[in-house]
Amino acid sequence: MTLRPIPVLLSALCLQAAPPDLVVPPADALRTPSGVTYRVIQAGKGDARPAPGGVVRVHFTGWGADGAVFANTRALDEAPYLGLDRLMPGMREMLLAMAVGEQRRVWLPEAQAFGGAKGRPAGAVVMDLELLDTMPPPAQAPAEVAAPPADATVLRSGLAFKVLRPGTGKAHPVPASWVSVHYTGWTTDGKMFDSSLTKGVSVPLQLKGTIPGWVEGLQLMVEGERRRFWIPEKLAYRGARGMPPGMLVFDVELVRISQ
Repeated sequence: MTLRPIPVLLSALCLQAAPPDLVVPPADALRTPSGVTYRVIQAGKGDARPAPGGVVRVHFTGWGADGAVFANTRALDEAPYLGLDRLMPGMREMLLAMAVGEQRRVWLPEAQAFGGAKGRPAGAVVMDLELLDTMPPPAQAPAEVAAPPADATVLRSGLAFKVLRPGTGKAHPVPASWVSVHYTGWTTDGKMFDSSLTKGVSVPLQLKGTIPGWVEGLQLMVEGERRRFWIPEKLAYRGARGMPPGMLVFDVELVRISQ
């Protein structure tokens, strides 16, 4: 398993009691041809499922054969985004089969877990997985990257946007606000030039320190919301040296308003 180096592995703060069925799966557990055993704890809420090579937001807790916790994302402020291609085989297999909102307990034989990697738990492991969200690989540009589509909202400034996912919050940030965001940015020829998804965790920043298109656009958002912005050059980097020129497209998720 090659989980990103987020501070969830082998943390002394990640203590959680091992499940009673750690060693022996219950009678109603199912087994896949690869040897992974699983039980659905909670069904998903829709049909959305991860695609191979995509990115998932997932909460997980993992126990070694001795009952010791080796990972617990619930000890973090937010669930991380993880690239499916970077996960151990059994975890990837399970997530690809899950719907958003689904929770599973999975029993992974060593070959589908860490595979005897040095410094990792040996033998079989047990994991509780909760799939919270799924997204395409950040390098895969949207089909509408070249120009705003007809159903996009265009503001007087020239900034255009579409709401990709409604938020759950009520407050809006102001220019002086500190926020945490996830984002991916593309040029209009479809080239990705930056993405927080490859880092796994959201990026904290003060809104007034970003490009004008972000300052204007993020003030329209609430926590949990995701929007796609088409930002004309005059609201983007405005010819700044070393930065991509022209109109830029950003998918932005407002994770948190800190203050």
